[in-house]
Amino acid sequence: MVLLNGSIVSGETGIRRRLLNRPHRTERIVRRVGKTGTSSKEKEMLQKFIVRVNEKGILTRDGDFRSILEPGRYHFLPFGGKAAVSTCAQDSVMLAEPVVDHLLQHDPAEAEKHFIVMILKDNEAGLRFENEMPVEVLPPGTRRFVWKGAKAHRLECFDLESGAELPGAVAARINPATPKGRAVTGLDGVLFVQVPAYHVGVLSIDGRIEALLEPGLKAFWRFNRDVRVELVDTRLQVMEVSGQEIMTRDRVGLRLTLVASWRYTDVQKAFAEVGKPSDYLYRELQFGLRAAVGTRSIDAILENKQDIDEMVAAHVREKMSGFGIEVGGLGVRDIVLPGEMKDILVRVVEAEKSAEANVIRRREETAATRSLLNTAKVMEDNPVALRLKELETLERVAERIDRISVFGGLDQVLNGLVTLKAG
Repeated sequence: MVLLNGSIVSGETGIRRRLLNRPHRTERIVRRVGKTGTSSKEKEMLQKFIVRVNEKGILTRDGDFRSILEPGRYHFLPFGGKAAVSTCAQDSVMLAEPVVDHLLQHDPAEAEKHFIVMILKDNEAGLRFENEMPVEVLPPGTRRFVWKGAKAHRLECFDLESGAELPGAVAARINPATPKGRAVTGLDGVLFVQVPAYHVGVLSIDGRIEALLEPGLKAFWRFNRDVRVELVDTRLQVMEVSGQEIMTRDRVGLRLTLVASWRYTDVQKAFAEVGKPSDYLYRELQFGLRAAVGTRSIDAILENKQDIDEMVAAHVREKMSGFGIEVGGLGVRDIVLPGEMKDILVRVVEAEKSAEANVIRRREETAATRSLLNTAKVMEDNPVALRLKELETLERVAERIDRISVFGGLDQVLNGLVTLKAG
């Protein structure tokens, strides 16, 4: 829709028809109104317009284009239709394209005098500059007409068929994350990607993987294609398969958590074989864990958890071979038993430990009895050893008595003690 003569005229076809019905001709303009040559009635009929500095005017008669006006004051007589002047700022985009089309067809010199014509092909994208500063990204097939003024305008064209990536210098200049004075419009047609360190970007165009992007800023045209970039971490990563509810062979439900370390060895091959390599690895870890736990009893699992780790590792490495992914160490981190099974296992462990304690106690008692029997046999055949044992016993008894009164000598005490023990 175009505003001409203060009213909105819809449809470019209607405007073109009205413009082309009459050939372009010079408008008779009265610049100054003097005392002579113009009657008072004509003075009252004059239409006055002002085109300010840094503006251009579009003169129409009854909605039909007549001419382009330079800055100044203008007076028009109403003959030939009602005059109207719409003004536009210099160095701005001309929105009434049919006017430019009319001039290009009937007066190319006039069009070249007032406008900078920018026309892109269907396989071209453009970047419009003002005073060597990028201001607008233009999609394919765009027509831009800019009023000439004090600024320098130019259009840089890019062939979309030669590649989707923008030159690095251009990408850096129009990057919205880069601080600059004036924002560039039309950036919806450009995909910006910042690839961090230790990462690569998987570039796919129209669903097909094209290349791997190294760390840094990249930009790609979105016009006429579907461009996607997925960032991939090439460092060693950790994957956790948590909360897996699995039933053992003897129908005991367990909740397990598996942890595995992995990394990409060939990123492009991994994404060429599988759409989401990390999701595929997660599912294979699940399947391997379920296969290992479901074929074993609860006692076997608790007795040797290492068997599960080895079985899952063998399963996953076999499935992931040829997919560009290397699986490092993995293992079951947590095994959670049901509440009833916990109580049963606690009682079993208590019974086992109690039985072990009784065995140890009986073994110690038997050893002590055997030692006493051996000592008695030695004393029976050796009176000196018996006498030493008596003295040792007397010493222990004396340690617990504060005062001892001896009558008849030490021999009487010992003989009485022996007689007492013998009795």
